[in-house]
Amino acid sequence: MTDATASSSGSSSVPSPIAPPADGELAGRHLLLGVTGGVAAFKACELARELQRRGATVQVAMTDAATKFIGTATFQALTGRPVYTDAWDGRIDNGMPHIDLSRGADAILVAPATADFMAKVAHGLADDLLSTLVLARDCPLLVAPAMNRQMWSAAATQRNVATLRADGVAVLGPGAGEQACGETGDGRMLEAQQLVEETIAFFAPKQLAGRRVLVTAGPTFEPIDPVRGITNLSSGKMGYAIARACRHAGAEVVLVSGPTALDAPLGVRRVDVRSAREMLAAVQAELAGQDLFVAVAAVADWRVANASTRKLKKTEGGGPPALEFAQNPDILASVASMPGGPYCVGFAAETEDLEANAQDKRRRKGVPLLVGNIGQATFGRDDNELLLIDAQGTTTLPRASKTRLAAALVGEIARRLPQARC
Repeated sequence: MTDATASSSGSSSVPSPIAPPADGELAGRHLLLGVTGGVAAFKACELARELQRRGATVQVAMTDAATKFIGTATFQALTGRPVYTDAWDGRIDNGMPHIDLSRGADAILVAPATADFMAKVAHGLADDLLSTLVLARDCPLLVAPAMNRQMWSAAATQRNVATLRADGVAVLGPGAGEQACGETGDGRMLEAQQLVEETIAFFAPKQLAGRRVLVTAGPTFEPIDPVRGITNLSSGKMGYAIARACRHAGAEVVLVSGPTALDAPLGVRRVDVRSAREMLAAVQAELAGQDLFVAVAAVADWRVANASTRKLKKTEGGGPPALEFAQNPDILASVASMPGGPYCVGFAAETEDLEANAQDKRRRKGVPLLVGNIGQATFGRDDNELLLIDAQGTTTLPRASKTRLAAALVGEIARRLPQARC
Protein backbone atom coordinates (compact mmCIF):
# COMPACT_ATOMS: atom_id res chain seq x y z
CA MET A 1 0.00 0.00 0.00
CA THR A 2 1.31 3.46 -0.90
CA ASP A 3 1.08 6.69 1.04
CA ALA A 4 -0.70 9.37 -0.93
CA THR A 5 -0.52 13.15 -0.47
CA ALA A 6 -1.75 14.05 3.03
CA SER A 7 -4.86 15.99 3.93
CA SER A 8 -5.75 18.05 6.98
CA SER A 9 -6.50 16.49 10.37
CA GLY A 10 -9.65 17.34 12.22
CA SER A 11 -10.28 19.09 15.51
CA SER A 12 -7.96 21.72 16.92
CA SER A 13 -8.98 21.03 20.54
CA VAL A 14 -5.87 20.12 22.51
CA PRO A 15 -6.15 18.10 25.75
CA SER A 16 -3.52 18.57 28.45
CA PRO A 17 -0.35 16.54 27.74
CA ILE A 18 0.13 13.38 29.79
CA ALA A 19 2.71 13.96 32.51
CA PRO A 20 5.61 11.48 32.13
CA PRO A 21 6.95 9.66 35.19
CA ALA A 22 10.09 11.23 36.60
CA ASP A 23 12.05 7.95 36.67
CA GLY A 24 11.28 6.66 33.16
CA GLU A 25 14.18 5.58 30.97
CA LEU A 26 13.00 8.03 28.29
CA ALA A 27 12.29 10.89 30.71
CA GLY A 28 13.09 14.22 29.08
CA ARG A 29 12.97 12.80 25.56
CA HIS A 30 10.61 14.24 22.98
CA LEU A 31 9.79 11.90 20.10
CA LEU A 32 7.99 12.57 16.85
CA LEU A 33 6.09 9.38 16.00
CA GLY A 34 5.40 9.04 12.30
CA VAL A 35 2.62 6.65 11.28
CA THR A 36 2.32 5.46 7.68
CA GLY A 37 -0.33 3.46 5.84
CA GLY A 38 -0.09 -0.18 6.84
CA VAL A 39 -2.28 -2.47 8.88
CA ALA A 40 0.41 -2.45 11.60
CA ALA A 41 -0.66 1.14 12.33
CA PHE A 42 -2.78 -0.27 15.15
CA LYS A 43 0.44 -1.22 16.97
CA ALA A 44 1.48 2.44 16.91
CA CYS A 45 -1.31 3.19 19.39
CA GLU A 46 0.23 0.94 22.01
CA LEU A 47 3.68 2.23 21.04
CA ALA A 48 2.64 5.84 21.71
CA ARG A 49 1.31 4.83 25.12
CA GLU A 50 4.39 2.77 26.06
CA LEU A 51 6.80 5.50 25.04
CA GLN A 52 4.98 7.85 27.38
CA ARG A 53 4.99 5.30 30.18
CA ARG A 54 8.78 5.32 29.91
CA GLY A 55 8.79 9.10 30.26
CA ALA A 56 8.86 10.44 26.69
CA THR A 57 6.56 13.05 25.23
CA VAL A 58 5.13 12.01 21.88
CA GLN A 59 3.99 14.10 18.93
CA VAL A 60 2.24 12.16 16.16
CA ALA A 61 2.35 12.94 12.45
CA MET A 62 0.44 10.71 10.03
CA THR A 63 0.27 10.14 6.32
CA ASP A 64 -3.12 10.30 4.65
CA ALA A 65 -2.99 6.53 4.06
CA ALA A 66 -2.39 5.96 7.78
CA THR A 67 -5.66 7.72 8.62
CA LYS A 68 -7.50 5.03 6.63
CA PHE A 69 -6.38 2.55 9.31
CA ILE A 70 -6.39 4.67 12.50
CA GLY A 71 -8.16 7.96 13.11
CA THR A 72 -6.31 11.07 14.28
CA ALA A 73 -8.61 11.33 17.31
CA THR A 74 -7.16 8.09 18.70
CA PHE A 75 -3.61 9.41 18.78
CA GLN A 76 -4.73 12.79 20.06
CA ALA A 77 -6.47 11.08 22.98
CA LEU A 78 -3.45 8.84 23.67
CA THR A 79 -0.82 11.59 23.57
CA GLY A 80 -2.74 14.68 24.66
CA ARG A 81 -1.36 16.49 21.62
CA PRO A 82 -2.87 17.50 18.28
CA VAL A 83 -2.08 15.16 15.38
CA TYR A 84 -0.65 16.57 12.17
CA THR A 85 -1.30 15.21 8.67
CA ASP A 86 -1.10 18.25 6.40
CA ALA A 87 1.94 20.20 5.22
CA TRP A 88 -0.35 23.25 5.01
CA ASP A 89 -1.71 22.94 8.56
CA GLY A 90 -2.68 26.42 9.76
CA ARG A 91 -2.16 25.59 13.44
CA ILE A 92 1.57 26.24 13.00
CA ASP A 93 1.91 30.02 13.15
CA ASN A 94 4.62 30.35 10.53
CA GLY A 95 2.95 27.86 8.17
CA MET A 96 5.91 25.51 8.29
CA PRO A 97 4.89 22.35 10.15
CA HIS A 98 7.40 20.37 8.07
CA ILE A 99 10.14 22.38 9.78
CA ASP A 100 8.79 23.21 13.22
CA LEU A 101 7.48 19.79 14.23
CA SER A 102 10.91 18.16 14.18
CA ARG A 103 12.73 21.02 15.91
CA GLY A 104 13.12 20.11 19.54
CA ALA A 105 12.54 16.40 18.85
CA ASP A 106 15.24 14.02 20.08
CA ALA A 107 14.36 11.60 17.27
CA ILE A 108 11.76 10.76 14.66
CA LEU A 109 10.43 7.22 14.91
CA VAL A 110 8.37 6.00 11.94
CA ALA A 111 6.28 2.97 12.89
CA PRO A 112 5.02 1.38 10.79
CA ALA A 113 7.31 2.30 7.92
CA THR A 114 5.90 0.97 4.66
CA ALA A 115 8.01 -0.07 1.69
CA ASP A 116 6.72 2.99 -0.16
CA PHE A 117 7.71 5.37 2.63
CA MET A 118 11.19 3.90 3.02
CA ALA A 119 11.68 4.22 -0.74
CA LYS A 120 10.76 7.91 -0.50
CA VAL A 121 13.23 8.53 2.30
CA ALA A 122 16.00 6.57 0.57
CA HIS A 123 15.61 8.71 -2.56
CA GLY A 124 14.94 12.04 -0.87
CA LEU A 125 11.34 12.39 -2.01
CA ALA A 126 9.10 14.74 -0.04
CA ASP A 127 5.50 14.86 -1.28
CA ASP A 128 3.60 14.97 2.03
CA LEU A 129 4.06 16.24 5.58
CA LEU A 130 5.82 13.20 7.05
CA SER A 131 8.28 12.64 4.22
CA THR A 132 9.08 16.36 4.20
CA LEU A 133 9.57 16.31 7.97
CA VAL A 134 12.03 13.47 7.60
CA LEU A 135 13.97 15.23 4.84
CA ALA A 136 14.12 18.50 6.79
CA ARG A 137 15.01 16.94 10.14
CA ASP A 138 17.98 17.84 12.30
CA CYS A 139 17.59 14.83 14.62
CA PRO A 140 18.09 11.05 14.27
CA LEU A 141 15.64 8.91 12.31
CA LEU A 142 14.46 5.43 13.30
CA VAL A 143 12.17 3.33 11.09
CA ALA A 144 10.25 0.15 11.91
CA PRO A 145 9.53 -1.69 8.64
CA ALA A 146 6.15 -3.37 8.22
CA MET A 147 5.13 -5.15 5.03
CA ASN A 148 4.44 -8.46 3.31
CA ARG A 149 7.35 -10.91 3.30
CA GLN A 150 7.81 -10.67 -0.48
CA MET A 151 7.79 -6.87 -0.36
CA TRP A 152 10.47 -7.01 2.34
CA SER A 153 12.67 -9.46 0.41
CA ALA A 154 12.27 -7.64 -2.91
CA ALA A 155 15.58 -6.44 -4.32
CA ALA A 156 14.36 -2.84 -4.51
CA THR A 157 13.37 -2.82 -0.83
CA GLN A 158 16.69 -4.32 0.23
CA ARG A 159 18.57 -1.69 -1.81
CA ASN A 160 16.53 1.02 -0.11
CA VAL A 161 17.17 -0.44 3.35
CA ALA A 162 20.91 -0.56 2.62
CA THR A 163 20.78 3.09 1.54
CA LEU A 164 18.93 4.10 4.71
CA ARG A 165 21.48 2.33 6.90
CA ALA A 166 24.35 3.89 4.99
CA ASP A 167 22.71 7.29 5.59
CA GLY A 168 22.68 6.66 9.33
CA VAL A 169 19.02 5.70 9.69
CA ALA A 170 18.35 3.10 12.41
CA VAL A 171 16.27 0.25 10.97
CA LEU A 172 14.43 -1.53 13.79
CA GLY A 173 13.46 -5.01 12.70
CA PRO A 174 11.47 -6.27 11.05
CA GLY A 175 10.36 -9.37 12.91
CA ALA A 176 9.19 -12.66 11.46
CA GLY A 177 5.91 -14.49 11.86
CA GLU A 178 2.31 -14.60 10.71
CA GLN A 179 1.25 -11.63 8.62
CA ALA A 180 -2.10 -9.94 8.01
CA CYS A 181 -2.20 -11.43 4.49
CA GLY A 182 -2.10 -14.92 5.98
CA GLU A 183 1.47 -15.62 4.91
CA THR A 184 4.39 -16.20 7.27
CA GLY A 185 7.87 -14.75 7.07
CA ASP A 186 9.99 -11.63 7.59
CA GLY A 187 8.32 -8.24 7.41
CA ARG A 188 6.22 -7.98 10.60
CA MET A 189 6.63 -4.76 12.51
CA LEU A 190 8.24 -5.34 15.89
CA GLU A 191 5.84 -5.28 18.83
CA ALA A 192 5.42 -2.05 20.78
CA GLN A 193 7.47 -3.24 23.75
CA GLN A 194 10.30 -4.30 21.43
CA LEU A 195 10.30 -0.91 19.72
CA VAL A 196 10.39 0.84 23.08
CA GLU A 197 13.38 -1.32 24.04
CA GLU A 198 15.14 -0.48 20.78
CA THR A 199 14.43 3.23 21.29
CA ILE A 200 15.87 3.15 24.81
CA ALA A 201 18.91 1.28 23.49
CA PHE A 202 19.35 3.83 20.71
CA PHE A 203 19.75 6.67 23.19
CA ALA A 204 22.02 4.78 25.60
CA PRO A 205 25.73 5.77 25.58
CA LYS A 206 27.69 3.13 23.67
CA GLN A 207 30.35 2.65 26.35
CA LEU A 208 30.87 -1.00 25.40
CA ALA A 209 30.70 -0.65 21.63
CA GLY A 210 32.62 -3.45 19.95
CA ARG A 211 32.97 -5.42 23.19
CA ARG A 212 31.83 -8.99 23.84
CA VAL A 213 30.26 -9.69 27.21
CA LEU A 214 29.34 -12.91 28.99
CA VAL A 215 26.88 -12.69 31.93
CA THR A 216 25.60 -15.36 34.30
CA ALA A 217 22.28 -14.87 36.08
CA GLY A 218 19.64 -16.54 38.19
CA PRO A 219 19.89 -19.46 40.61
CA THR A 220 21.22 -22.93 40.04
CA PHE A 221 19.22 -26.06 40.87
CA GLU A 222 20.98 -29.09 42.35
CA PRO A 223 18.82 -32.25 42.20
CA ILE A 224 18.16 -34.47 45.20
CA ASP A 225 16.04 -36.83 43.15
CA PRO A 226 14.08 -36.42 39.89
CA VAL A 227 11.44 -34.16 41.52
CA ARG A 228 13.30 -32.36 44.34
CA GLY A 229 16.34 -30.16 44.53
CA ILE A 230 18.36 -27.50 46.32
CA THR A 231 18.15 -23.95 45.01
CA ASN A 232 17.90 -20.37 46.29
CA LEU A 233 15.68 -17.29 46.05
CA SER A 234 17.50 -15.56 43.19
CA SER A 235 15.03 -14.24 40.60
CA GLY A 236 17.69 -13.37 38.01
CA LYS A 237 16.43 -9.77 37.77
CA MET A 238 19.81 -8.14 38.45
CA GLY A 239 21.70 -10.36 36.02
CA TYR A 240 19.12 -9.91 33.28
CA ALA A 241 19.16 -6.14 33.83
CA ILE A 242 22.96 -6.13 33.50
CA ALA A 243 22.82 -8.19 30.29
CA ARG A 244 20.27 -5.72 28.93
CA ALA A 245 22.36 -2.71 29.96
CA CYS A 246 25.47 -4.19 28.32
CA ARG A 247 23.55 -4.70 25.10
CA HIS A 248 22.21 -1.12 25.29
CA ALA A 249 25.81 0.02 25.75
CA GLY A 250 26.69 -1.53 22.38
CA ALA A 251 28.10 -4.91 23.41
CA GLU A 252 27.42 -8.32 21.94
CA VAL A 253 25.99 -10.19 24.93
CA VAL A 254 25.59 -13.85 25.86
CA LEU A 255 23.52 -14.61 28.96
CA VAL A 256 24.01 -17.97 30.70
CA SER A 257 20.94 -18.34 32.88
CA GLY A 258 19.78 -20.68 35.57
CA PRO A 259 16.03 -21.38 35.93
CA THR A 260 14.03 -18.11 35.97
CA ALA A 261 10.64 -16.85 34.84
CA LEU A 262 12.19 -13.95 32.90
CA ASP A 263 12.27 -13.34 29.17
CA ALA A 264 15.69 -12.85 27.61
CA PRO A 265 16.46 -9.17 26.97
CA LEU A 266 15.95 -8.13 23.36
CA GLY A 267 19.11 -8.71 21.32
CA VAL A 268 20.76 -10.90 23.98
CA ARG A 269 21.52 -14.57 23.27
CA ARG A 270 20.50 -16.75 26.21
CA VAL A 271 21.88 -20.16 27.11
CA ASP A 272 19.70 -22.04 29.61
CA VAL A 273 21.23 -24.28 32.29
CA ARG A 274 20.13 -25.81 35.60
CA SER A 275 23.02 -26.94 37.78
CA ALA A 276 26.31 -25.29 38.71
CA ARG A 277 28.28 -27.79 36.66
CA GLU A 278 26.07 -27.13 33.63
CA MET A 279 26.63 -23.40 34.12
CA LEU A 280 30.40 -23.88 34.26
CA ALA A 281 30.34 -25.95 31.06
CA ALA A 282 28.22 -23.31 29.29
CA VAL A 283 30.52 -20.50 30.44
CA GLN A 284 33.61 -22.38 29.27
CA ALA A 285 31.97 -23.03 25.87
CA GLU A 286 31.22 -19.30 25.41
CA LEU A 287 34.37 -17.82 26.91
CA ALA A 288 36.62 -17.53 23.87
CA GLY A 289 36.94 -13.95 22.68
CA GLN A 290 34.97 -12.40 25.54
CA ASP A 291 36.17 -9.02 26.83
CA LEU A 292 34.09 -8.98 30.00
CA PHE A 293 32.67 -11.64 32.32
CA VAL A 294 30.02 -10.57 34.85
CA ALA A 295 29.17 -13.37 37.28
CA VAL A 296 25.81 -12.38 38.78
CA ALA A 297 24.31 -15.86 39.16
CA ALA A 298 23.67 -17.17 42.67
CA VAL A 299 25.52 -20.45 42.20
CA ALA A 300 24.98 -23.19 44.78
CA ASP A 301 28.14 -23.86 46.77
CA TRP A 302 27.27 -27.55 47.21
CA ARG A 303 25.45 -30.27 45.33
CA VAL A 304 24.03 -33.60 46.47
CA ALA A 305 26.70 -36.16 45.73
CA ASN A 306 24.37 -39.13 46.15
CA ALA A 307 21.33 -37.81 44.29
CA SER A 308 18.77 -40.53 43.64
CA THR A 309 17.65 -41.52 40.17
CA ARG A 310 14.21 -42.35 41.63
CA LYS A 311 11.89 -40.29 43.78
CA LEU A 312 12.79 -40.72 47.44
CA LYS A 313 9.79 -42.12 49.30
CA LYS A 314 8.73 -41.17 52.78
CA THR A 315 8.23 -44.37 54.76
CA GLU A 316 6.13 -44.84 57.87
CA GLY A 317 8.44 -44.45 60.85
CA GLY A 318 11.46 -43.94 58.60
CA GLY A 319 13.87 -41.06 59.00
CA PRO A 320 15.02 -38.48 56.45
CA PRO A 321 17.32 -39.60 53.64
CA ALA A 322 21.04 -39.43 54.30
CA LEU A 323 22.26 -36.82 51.85
CA GLU A 324 25.94 -36.46 51.07
CA PHE A 325 27.27 -33.17 49.73
CA ALA A 326 30.10 -32.26 47.38
CA GLN A 327 31.47 -28.81 46.68
CA ASN A 328 30.51 -27.26 43.35
CA PRO A 329 33.11 -25.70 41.06
CA ASP A 330 33.84 -21.99 41.56
CA ILE A 331 32.92 -20.54 38.18
CA LEU A 332 34.14 -17.00 38.81
CA ALA A 333 37.49 -18.10 40.26
CA SER A 334 38.09 -20.51 37.39
CA VAL A 335 37.50 -17.79 34.79
CA ALA A 336 39.56 -15.24 36.75
CA SER A 337 42.53 -17.61 36.85
CA MET A 338 42.70 -17.99 33.07
CA PRO A 339 45.77 -16.35 31.50
CA GLY A 340 44.61 -13.57 29.19
CA GLY A 341 41.00 -14.09 30.20
CA PRO A 342 38.28 -11.45 30.25
CA TYR A 343 37.93 -8.64 32.77
CA CYS A 344 35.97 -10.23 35.62
CA VAL A 345 33.23 -8.78 37.81
CA GLY A 346 31.79 -10.83 40.65
CA PHE A 347 28.78 -10.40 42.93
CA ALA A 348 28.49 -11.07 46.64
CA ALA A 349 25.42 -11.47 48.86
CA GLU A 350 26.41 -11.41 52.52
CA THR A 351 24.37 -11.48 55.73
CA GLU A 352 27.00 -9.60 57.76
CA ASP A 353 30.19 -7.53 57.38
CA LEU A 354 29.57 -6.97 53.66
CA GLU A 355 32.60 -4.82 52.91
CA ALA A 356 35.12 -7.00 54.76
CA ASN A 357 33.74 -10.28 53.45
CA ALA A 358 33.40 -8.97 49.90
CA GLN A 359 36.92 -7.52 49.86
CA ASP A 360 38.25 -10.87 51.07
CA LYS A 361 36.23 -12.67 48.39
CA ARG A 362 37.58 -10.31 45.72
CA ARG A 363 41.18 -11.08 46.70
CA ARG A 364 40.65 -14.83 47.01
CA LYS A 365 39.00 -15.12 43.62
CA GLY A 366 41.46 -12.75 41.96
CA VAL A 367 38.89 -10.39 40.41
CA PRO A 368 39.43 -6.66 39.92
CA LEU A 369 35.87 -5.66 40.82
CA LEU A 370 33.36 -7.20 43.21
CA VAL A 371 29.80 -5.91 43.62
CA GLY A 372 28.09 -6.38 46.97
CA ASN A 373 24.34 -6.37 47.50
CA ILE A 374 23.63 -3.99 50.37
CA GLY A 375 20.97 -5.60 52.56
CA GLN A 376 19.78 -9.18 52.79
CA ALA A 377 16.39 -8.80 51.11
CA THR A 378 17.55 -8.25 47.53
CA PHE A 379 16.40 -11.56 45.99
CA GLY A 380 13.22 -11.10 44.00
CA ARG A 381 13.01 -7.34 44.52
CA ASP A 382 12.86 -4.79 41.72
CA ASP A 383 15.26 -2.43 43.49
CA ASN A 384 18.61 -2.73 45.21
CA GLU A 385 21.64 -0.85 46.53
CA LEU A 386 25.15 -1.83 45.51
CA LEU A 387 28.64 -1.51 46.95
CA LEU A 388 31.45 -1.61 44.38
CA ILE A 389 34.74 -2.89 45.76
CA ASP A 390 38.08 -2.76 43.97
CA ALA A 391 41.73 -2.26 44.87
CA GLN A 392 41.20 1.51 45.18
CA GLY A 393 38.39 1.24 47.74
CA THR A 394 34.59 1.29 47.63
CA THR A 395 31.88 3.12 45.72
CA THR A 396 28.19 3.03 46.62
CA LEU A 397 25.44 3.01 44.03
CA PRO A 398 22.41 4.25 46.01
CA ARG A 399 19.10 2.44 46.07
CA ALA A 400 17.31 2.48 42.74
CA SER A 401 15.54 0.12 40.38
CA LYS A 402 17.69 -2.77 39.19
CA THR A 403 17.31 -1.40 35.67
CA ARG A 404 18.85 1.92 36.67
CA LEU A 405 21.50 0.26 38.83
CA ALA A 406 22.50 -1.98 35.93
CA ALA A 407 23.02 1.02 33.66
CA ALA A 408 25.08 2.79 36.34
CA LEU A 409 27.13 -0.34 36.99
CA VAL A 410 27.88 -0.79 33.29
CA GLY A 411 29.18 2.78 33.25
CA GLU A 412 31.46 1.99 36.21
CA ILE A 413 32.68 -1.20 34.55
CA ALA A 414 33.33 0.62 31.26
CA ARG A 415 35.56 3.12 33.10
CA ARG A 416 37.61 0.29 34.59
CA LEU A 417 37.67 -2.04 31.59
CA PRO A 418 40.89 -0.72 29.96
CA GLN A 419 42.73 -1.34 33.25
CA ALA A 420 44.59 -4.55 34.06
CA ARG A 421 42.61 -7.64 33.15
CA CYS A 422 41.89 -10.32 35.73
